[in-house]
Amino acid sequence: MTDSERLRLAQANDGSVAWRDWGPYVAERAWGSVREDYSADGDAWASFPHDHARSRTYRWNEDGMAGFSDIGQKWCLALALHNGVDPILKERMFGLTGPEGNHGEDVKEYWWYLDSTPTHSFNTWRYHYPQAEFPYDDLIDTNARRSKLESEYELVDTGIFNDSRYWVVTVDYAKEGPHDLLMQITLENAGPDAATIEVLPTLWYRNTWSWGYEGQGERPRLHSPGPAGSSTIVGETPDGHRLVLRGESGGHPLFCDNETNTARLFASGVPDDDELESPAFPKDGINDFIVAGAETVNPQGEGTKAALHYTVTVAPGGSRVIRVRLTGGYDEPLSAPEPPASASASSASSDAASPDTASSDPASFDTALFDTAFFNTTSFDEIVTLRKQEADAFYADVTPGDASDDEARVLRQAFAGLLWSKQFFHFNVDKWLSGDPASPPPPPERLTIRNQHWRHLDAHDVILMPDPWEYPWFAAWDLAFHCVTLAHIDPEFAKAQLILMLREWYMHPSGQLPAYEWNFSDVNPPTHAWAALQVFLLDGGTDFSFLARVFHKLLMNFTWWTNNKDHGDNNLFEGGFMGLDNIAPLDRSKLPPEVGILEQADATAWMAMYALDLLNIAVRLASNDRSYEDVATKFFEHFLQIADSANDTALWDDTDAYFYDVLHLADGRDVPLKVRSLVGLVPVAASLAFVAHGQLDLPEFKTRVAWFLTNHPRLAKAVHGRHGPEDDRYLLALVSPERLHRIVTKVFNEQGMLSDHGIRGISAYHREHPFSVEVNGQTASVDYEPAESTSGLFGGNSNWRGPVWFPLNVLFIEALRNYSSAVDEPVDDGPGGGDPDDDAVVEFPLGSGVFMSLDSVADALSHRLISLFLPGPDGRRPADARYDLLSTDPRWKDNVFFYEYFDGDTGQGLGASHQTGWTALVAHLILTTGGREAPLTGEVS
Repeated sequence: MTDSERLRLAQANDGSVAWRDWGPYVAERAWGSVREDYSADGDAWASFPHDHARSRTYRWNEDGMAGFSDIGQKWCLALALHNGVDPILKERMFGLTGPEGNHGEDVKEYWWYLDSTPTHSFNTWRYHYPQAEFPYDDLIDTNARRSKLESEYELVDTGIFNDSRYWVVTVDYAKEGPHDLLMQITLENAGPDAATIEVLPTLWYRNTWSWGYEGQGERPRLHSPGPAGSSTIVGETPDGHRLVLRGESGGHPLFCDNETNTARLFASGVPDDDELESPAFPKDGINDFIVAGAETVNPQGEGTKAALHYTVTVAPGGSRVIRVRLTGGYDEPLSAPEPPASASASSASSDAASPDTASSDPASFDTALFDTAFFNTTSFDEIVTLRKQEADAFYADVTPGDASDDEARVLRQAFAGLLWSKQFFHFNVDKWLSGDPASPPPPPERLTIRNQHWRHLDAHDVILMPDPWEYPWFAAWDLAFHCVTLAHIDPEFAKAQLILMLREWYMHPSGQLPAYEWNFSDVNPPTHAWAALQVFLLDGGTDFSFLARVFHKLLMNFTWWTNNKDHGDNNLFEGGFMGLDNIAPLDRSKLPPEVGILEQADATAWMAMYALDLLNIAVRLASNDRSYEDVATKFFEHFLQIADSANDTALWDDTDAYFYDVLHLADGRDVPLKVRSLVGLVPVAASLAFVAHGQLDLPEFKTRVAWFLTNHPRLAKAVHGRHGPEDDRYLLALVSPERLHRIVTKVFNEQGMLSDHGIRGISAYHREHPFSVEVNGQTASVDYEPAESTSGLFGGNSNWRGPVWFPLNVLFIEALRNYSSAVDEPVDDGPGGGDPDDDAVVEFPLGSGVFMSLDSVADALSHRLISLFLPGPDGRRPADARYDLLSTDPRWKDNVFFYEYFDGDTGQGLGASHQTGWTALVAHLILTTGGREAPLTGEVS
């Protein structure tokens, strides 16, 4: 059993069994996205609002609750619910748009991703659904009245969960085979009274037939193959693929079409509305039937969207299980398969043949056989139980033996959220800009709004998203962090994701990587090479083919950076906001050229780090192929030149012992932007440790390095290390060890950048000492904001001004390990700390009297970050401490949210609540802290 999931993973990787064909690839939100925006003004939120989502067909991808689909999202399976009083069917998560939220877009529901294996052989999703009418209007109106200085008004604030009047809805998915999916829906009535709920597992086809392309006009068909009450839906596509959705008895099939209800949405306000022909049973037909009893489901029992309708009444504290099974394949007769003799049968053997599929002949379906044999609930339950046991065994093998129960829970849910955030992402920018043949042409104004230079981008892939509701689109630098965490359990998928962003249908011909769909041309930190190295190492450090593949494309991207973001050709870079959004007093992405040029400490440091990562890759590749020695030398020299420029210009303030951005005004004056922030800490991440003695057997590279350092002694200042007969350790670092020790005095100050839960985005020093600068006759300032942003930059929901963020904390931690491994002598700092007179230790925290090695400091920082998710002495997780319900209630407290960022003073989670993209890095920290795994220092050996 321990090896069952690993066997499936191996089969998926070698292509022998398509375990990844079906997965949780359905977004929690597709409305309000750039892809669905065909407006003249580019207001994506207003162009396709939540109110349209139930009635309007999506062009590019689908959304739903607890959704699964095939890898190309031809079909989707998801859950819909109705509590008997809501004004609409609960088919998708509700939230506020960017303009509606007082801190930007904000989902207003509570759900969790509790489990998932890499092959999605077992997945668990949980949702708390109020029994009273969902307060849509209250959430919109109350948040609209709140200012940016006030906290967000959340669903729990409405009182709707008082007296525990809600449903705990759990969906477990278990695969018997790659195309045989069991969906177990458990409904627990948490309230004090008996309650009734309508449950609708829903199957539909993504609309690919309405856009007017040749060969795509023939629709698939969903229909009922037997008499009423058969609890069965059959799907057929023009290419012969067939699906069968079978539910246990009591599920009544309802049918409509995945077509827009134009009569509801557009006819009254659109010229030529006589030409708008609304389908008889449109996308919202099942909604209107359930909510209002309208005659909007097809009495003929067919369509392109269908649901099995169950009505369930549950006693207080009781529960009910509904079982549904989806099978699919090609051109096989419709008959009920034999029930498994025992659920302990090997998962590999259960997959040898495709599961049964549908037939166009309803008469061939034996309803009685299905009800009595195929849906034997004992067999169904055994399969689900077995897959759950196999998932337990898989994660038991992954979890460190000394991890606490709470750490193990956080680890597993972090991986689950990351795996559930795999989303089908479809976007052909050329078609989006030009419009589809069967649709009105998009207004010409939109050509100037965004992405007009990315017509080559043609995405049709499953990608790890930052957050399936708030950020249901890929972000290139986020993805790098996602892949590092995922590589602990599925390195092949992580490698494939990194390669994907470098493919010709993503990477611009110029070499630029796309940032994200709101503006592919924005510039994010170049973290791809770093991530590739970490994934390579986590995978055992032997897949040189992968490393070479990413290296060749990254050479193009590095060249793009040097050609486009080094304005003065002086190795100082001006990347823009670089993912840090409004951390500075100025909008770093939109500084008018007539004002001046902003040379950035972080952009320059990112490029130094990029050069080191490419050097590291080249050296590793050269161990197998000496032709890489030349390019290794190139990046060695390039790094030294960047480091020299960064250290010997105004970016480094020797009095403050910190790095700052510098504004070069058009009148010739230089203005350092003296904000103590993560901007000045990124230079520490530009470090590479390696052991040369007897291992770095690259004579040409070593000869050239020695010549270069001899002839350019000024540049040798970035080379450090300790040397002995058995141990030649080198450190290439933008920040010298001496300067590092001065910097961390600022960083490890708990009245400065160090919080109880990690490094803050901006020093708390600026709480009482805001920084201001006058530019072009206007004063711009920045202060410390521990929680949500009060700035309107970037939609108002993005705040690096004080909160704790995982990605740069993790890079800083790994940099400390780099320095420790290559420079510091081994130190026994023990429980009481090391000797304060020892240069190999630092005081942590400042003023504590405790001195530690840098490696021990890295562990201490890791524990502070991990503690965000662990119950403290009061039993509350700091990330959820704001609400008693989330922190103490037995039905809530063990379900972990992974927020976008965390209050710099309290640790309360903020921003997106399902950011198991980069916040899943907590799993990486749990696995690499305290010697649990060899630290990923980037060390070359």
